[in-house]
Amino acid sequence: MSTESSPQITIDAYPVDRADEVLTAEALEFLAALHLRFEATRRELLTARSRRRAEIADTGRLDFLPETAAVRGGDWRVAEAPPALRDRRVEMTGPTERKMTINALNSGAKVWLADFEDATTPTWHNVVAGQINLLDARTGKVEYTSPEGKQYRVTETDLPAVVVRPRGWHLDERHLSVAGEPVAGALVDFGLYFFHNPSVPYFYLPKLESHLEARLWNDVFGYAEQARGVAHGSIRATVLIETITAAFEMEEILYELREHASGLNAGRWDYLFSMIKNFRDAGPEYILPDRNAVTMRAPFMRAYTELLVSTCHRRGAFAIGGMAAFIPSRRDPEVNEQAIGKVRDDKQLEAQAGFDGSWVAHPDLVPVCDEEFSAVLGERPNQLDRLRDDVAVTAGDLLNVAGTPAECTEDGLRNDVSVGIQYIESWLRGTGAAGINNMMEDAATAEIARSQVWQWLHAGTTLEGGPEVTEELVRSVIDEELGKIRGAVGAQAYDEGRWEQAREVFEQVALADDFVDFLTLPAYQLID
Repeated sequence: MSTESSPQITIDAYPVDRADEVLTAEALEFLAALHLRFEATRRELLTARSRRRAEIADTGRLDFLPETAAVRGGDWRVAEAPPALRDRRVEMTGPTERKMTINALNSGAKVWLADFEDATTPTWHNVVAGQINLLDARTGKVEYTSPEGKQYRVTETDLPAVVVRPRGWHLDERHLSVAGEPVAGALVDFGLYFFHNPSVPYFYLPKLESHLEARLWNDVFGYAEQARGVAHGSIRATVLIETITAAFEMEEILYELREHASGLNAGRWDYLFSMIKNFRDAGPEYILPDRNAVTMRAPFMRAYTELLVSTCHRRGAFAIGGMAAFIPSRRDPEVNEQAIGKVRDDKQLEAQAGFDGSWVAHPDLVPVCDEEFSAVLGERPNQLDRLRDDVAVTAGDLLNVAGTPAECTEDGLRNDVSVGIQYIESWLRGTGAAGINNMMEDAATAEIARSQVWQWLHAGTTLEGGPEVTEELVRSVIDEELGKIRGAVGAQAYDEGRWEQAREVFEQVALADDFVDFLTLPAYQLID
């Protein structure tokens, strides 16, 4: 590790090729200024999360905020979207790794979500190299040659708008510090990108839990625009509604960001994770069945998405649908046909519900998503004019987990264990977007998997036609699933991997008495 310093910020990290191009003295001073101005508020808001979780534990309920009723009843709209963000019918998502950057730019999507969050392991190399790749993408210099000699370059001329997703408020960047305090990962990712790319300042905001957290982002945006000399309102943000608390504050979140807001997105897996995290000890009516059986047609998920669409369109904001994570297989056309059929049905449901666009994780799914949304949109760029006045969602609707027509099964337990450990092992090796069972998985998958195991274990859930979930049962399933993985990858690859560390992390976040807020917090201590 090497230690370098600017007047206000300290870097304690190993060298990364071309890091000096993004970690300039001016950029580092900008990060330091963001930290000094906003870190205290960030810490206060993280403490407020804990207080709110304690209130939910005491009452077992959530409701719309009485103190913000005037906002929900007010007559206001968000700022009109810039031309680059008016047609978002298909959005490609993925990490800022160099080859993935090129593939995303060539995908034909309208938007590329360039992800520093759930699809990226935040090693120092990934954090810095991702910024370099985005800088090269903007300047037309991004090329890549694989170890096998295959060359990748951008061939499309009609490129997607780049929308960057920084890390959530809860994650520190330990390699950068100001006066001994680590800088927030969110401010590092946002700050470096915006400093070097102020002409295309579009962002996705993850993991928000309240409108006050949106207010903090709005304050960050206003300060950053002034500091960089760009017009107020140039920055545009789409907020992922992927926590149950944020679902009760959609209007307030848009209101706080109204001069910078572009829309809201339905972040499915993290939403289910948040439901478990907040209501994990609220009784049997909140026991979530097998995660793969919880579709968007489940009553509480349908309520969530319909409220999102109606809220967005009433306020002039875009409603963006959830992820299609399937990875097409070139070796199994039957699997492809079945999976693409499900993707098509999913996108058709979203388009018909009023969403303006949706996410895919693989370039081959771009035309599928495009076709389904174009069938509804026609020549229109969006359906903001569809106000969904028919929607009336109550607090009870959003919390109706018990209405989900599915069960808790041993297959579901085994899938949670296997996929959770496989993902964590990939994450520890530095790959945050992992292909597992023909699905492109990110950290949200591992979060819902491990939290479901935690909930079933601590609730003493009895599996359908099977035993009660106990620590002994879970540990035996972990042993068996790791044995299958070892057999599949081979003894040498298993021994050279980080499987035992992945097991330790999974056991820590799935079996411990105290619920760990995010698995990436302990896992971050195991990467460089």
